[in-house]
Amino acid sequence: MISRDNQHSLKEVIDELIHAYGMDDKLLEVSLIDSWEEVAGNIYAAHTEHLSIKAKTLYVKIDAPALRQELAMQRSELIRKLNKKTGKKVIDDIVFR
Repeated sequence: MISRDNQHSLKEVIDELIHAYGMDDKLLEVSLIDSWEEVAGNIYAAHTEHLSIKAKTLYVKIDAPALRQELAMQRSELIRKLNKKTGKKVIDDIVFR
């Protein structure tokens, strides 16, 4: 008879591999970037050309200066919402370009 002590769910095995290869932070960053449209809204997302994260800073390239200024005024709220969405503090700042 096979012992069930050595069996793990696929999710457990994948989570262990992700952790073992040090990919936890990268997956959180991808998750945060994927949630940009939901958090920022459709209008801002439509004018977003590029998103990237480096050294806990989210860089957002916006094609409309007026929208860039509006987003800059919402910076702290966006940081809070994006981090909340991922469940961890992934970013400390946002730079709008």
